[in-house]
Amino acid sequence: MSYENILVDQPAAGVGRVQLNRPQALNALNSPLMDEVNAAMQAFDHDETIAAMILTGNDKAFAAGADIKELAELTAMEMLAGQSLIERFDVKGIGKPIIAAVSGFALGGGCELAMLCDLIVASETAVFGQPEINLGIIPGAGGTQRMTRILGKALAMEVMLTDRRLNAQEALQHGLVSRVAPIDQYMDLAIEIASKIGGRSQVAVRLTKDAINQAYETTLNAGLEAERRNFMIAFASEDKDEGTRAFIEKRKAVWKNR
Repeated sequence: MSYENILVDQPAAGVGRVQLNRPQALNALNSPLMDEVNAAMQAFDHDETIAAMILTGNDKAFAAGADIKELAELTAMEMLAGQSLIERFDVKGIGKPIIAAVSGFALGGGCELAMLCDLIVASETAVFGQPEINLGIIPGAGGTQRMTRILGKALAMEVMLTDRRLNAQEALQHGLVSRVAPIDQYMDLAIEIASKIGGRSQVAVRLTKDAINQAYETTLNAGLEAERRNFMIAFASEDKDEGTRAFIEKRKAVWKNR
């Protein structure tokens, strides 16, 4: 499939990469771009040769926000009738892990898009923020909810009420990103992590991702029940038998991913 607003490749075995490609607009998110992101990610999710995915921009900007020209034309009723830009990315329908590789600006919708991913690897130049207050609106694609869960109420309030920006080290300190690397190394690091995930049982990877998301999105009791369910499902897999045998026989497991 050909795309106009993204670039798609496979930088390593088992790794699919989607790159936002509107550099003239600092990768501002619009409807055509998000539709293409969703299509490419869904294609990778259904590709048996792909184990993990990377979503990235360029060194200057992951995504500087939503396309304000598009937003300015929308009415409240049009917003009510349709999906938000970020909701076009059906992340709940994707079972494989997604790593956001962020350099430069990740603001507004760009920050929300990065937070939709399963983990974020940042370059030292990364800047995160939710500046919607400057437009007389609020974050509308999960910013007030996901960022508050990650940063805590007080810091989230300051970020969203005053347009405070978090640099890469601050984002690492507060748990918004998992790793920070120099600008010439952050993509290699994201590929390395994706490749490590690809070397594990994909049955266990999907079940683990689901259980962690349950911890993030539900109550403790509901999360424990989901973990127990996924644990039992793992015991029904061929990979469980292979993994335990390989451990006992002191050899590397050969995963069947079923």
